[in-house]
Amino acid sequence: MAIELIPAIDIINGQCVRLTRGDYQQQKIYDTDPLEVARSFEAAGLRRLHLVDLDGARERKVKNWDVLERIAQHTSLVIDFGGGITTAEDIKRALQSGASLVVVGSVAAREPHLFRQWLQMFGADKFLLGADVKNHHIAIHGWQQTTPWPVVEFLQQQLQMGVKQVFCTDVERDGMLQGPAFELYAQILKALPDIHLIASGGVQSISDIEQLEQIGLKGVIVGKAIYEGKISLDEWMKRNSPTNGYTDR
Repeated sequence: MAIELIPAIDIINGQCVRLTRGDYQQQKIYDTDPLEVARSFEAAGLRRLHLVDLDGARERKVKNWDVLERIAQHTSLVIDFGGGITTAEDIKRALQSGASLVVVGSVAAREPHLFRQWLQMFGADKFLLGADVKNHHIAIHGWQQTTPWPVVEFLQQQLQMGVKQVFCTDVERDGMLQGPAFELYAQILKALPDIHLIASGGVQSISDIEQLEQIGLKGVIVGKAIYEGKISLDEWMKRNSPTNGYTDR
């Protein structure tokens, strides 16, 4: 399978947690040491990590720099880092702290001119754009506010600005383990066939991932399904071993 499995670690108070539908009142702690979780992903053969500072996202100021630094120093994972990134200095520090890609979401919708400046300053290949979707429109501020932006129109503009990679989350499905938004992703790919699109939210099984690959997605961010044992990393890696026809990219 060519689709990439990207495990997620969400951080609150330095601990690995997961929220349900982005609700901070519905959080579950899975591990007190995110580094050990990241090491377990690396040991399983995964190469990339989606790391989110939920404290930073809520307060619009990065709070867990130390978690990023520790994981970057003690693993070789390619890290996407976001949550509270609001200034060019934040981006610079994230990259210096070991992030390969900086996750930007609300700023791109709320202040497109600022995001364009960042793309020019750091290069579009340094960003992973997060498109959170509610009723086919972009949601911002931790999913609390829905904008008038239709998702396809928003993404089309971002691609024209040079954005290389996008992950898209259907807010209503996040943390629910009820399946991804297959129809939404198919709609986006039909309108924007060249987009490097990564799924996020709702994935509950390896068969879900296989279906996402068939639709044309390049990657899938998975959190709760791994932590809850719905997806076995051992099984995933066996299925994707070279002897099973997987081509390492």
